[in-house]
Amino acid sequence: MWVPNAPTAIISALAASAGAVCIFKDFYGGSPYDRGVKAEGKTVIVTGANSGIGKEVAWDFAVRGAKVFMACRNMEKCEAVRKDIVLESRNKFVYCRPCDLSSLESIRKFVERFKSEEPHLDVLVNNAGVMEPPASVTKDGFETQFGVNHLGHFLLTGLLLDTLKESAPSRIIIVTGSAHHRGCIHKEDLNMTKKYDASAAYAQSKLANMLFARELGKRLLETNVSVIAVDPGLTDTDLTRHMSMMKSITRFIVYPIFWPFMKSAKIGGQAILHAALDPALDKSSGDYYVDMKKKEPSKLAQDYELALWLWKVSEKWTKLDEHKAALAKARTA
Repeated sequence: MWVPNAPTAIISALAASAGAVCIFKDFYGGSPYDRGVKAEGKTVIVTGANSGIGKEVAWDFAVRGAKVFMACRNMEKCEAVRKDIVLESRNKFVYCRPCDLSSLESIRKFVERFKSEEPHLDVLVNNAGVMEPPASVTKDGFETQFGVNHLGHFLLTGLLLDTLKESAPSRIIIVTGSAHHRGCIHKEDLNMTKKYDASAAYAQSKLANMLFARELGKRLLETNVSVIAVDPGLTDTDLTRHMSMMKSITRFIVYPIFWPFMKSAKIGGQAILHAALDPALDKSSGDYYVDMKKKEPSKLAQDYELALWLWKVSEKWTKLDEHKAALAKARTA
C-alpha cells in the first residue's frame, strides 16, 4: 500500500483546502441574474465602465443586446476594454465616451455629445466611484469623494432627466454601499476642509447617494422613470487601491482573510443588472436593494428633510440650471 510522504501530503492538503475555499467563494458570492432577460433595443450608459463592476456590467449589457455607452475618464483603458467586449459579445454597438466625473464641464460635454447622437436613454447606471484617497479636491474644488461619487452623478443625472423621461419606461441605477449606514452629512463642512477623514468622507458620499436616490425617486413618481439604489456588496475590485492597508504589508494579512467572502466583479455586477432589467422593479422610487433583495436603508437615508437640503445644495454647487441652459443653447445653435 502506497503511503504519501509528508511534503506530498501537505501539498495535497493545501490544494484541497484551496479548492474548498474557491467553491465556498463561488457559493457565497451568489448566483447570476437571469440570463434569459435580454436588453435588445435598450440604450444604456454606464459610468466607470473600464474596470471592476462597471466593466462587467457593460459587458453583460452588451451580451444581452443593448447599445452601451461607456462613460469613462481614461479613454485608452476604455478603448482596450471596449474592443474586448465587442469581440466577446459580438455586439458592435458599444462605445467609449469621455466623461470625467471630477469635472462639471466634462460631464456637460458628455451629455451634449450623447444627446446629439442618441434620442433615447433607457438605463443610466451611476456606478463610477473613488474610495478613501488622500485629501484632494476635484477640478471644481469639491472634496474628491463627495465630488465624484455624488455631485458628478447628480449633475449627469440632472442633465439627462429630460431624455430619460422622454424614453420612459426607463431606469436610473445609483450604486451605493453599506458604508452609508455609518455615514452622516457634514452640513457645516461638506468638503471636510477642517478635518479630513478619508473613511468618513467616503461614508458621507455613500449616504449622499442614498439620499439622492430617495429624493429623485419621489420627484419622478408620476414619470414612469424608476430609481433604484443598489449595494453590490463586498466585491473584489481596485476601488480599495487608495486605502492605507492596501499599500502596506498589512494587505498580505488582511486581504487573504477577506478574499473568500468577496464577490467577483462579475457577480457583484449582477445586482445592477437585476435593478436595471427586472420587470418587478418597474415602479421603484428610490428603493434600496442588496443582493437583489429589497432592504431598509439607514434612518438618515430616510430623512426627507435632509434629502431635500442636500438636493438644493447639490443644485447650487453643480450649477445645474446653468449647465441645462448651456446645453439648450448648444442644441439650438
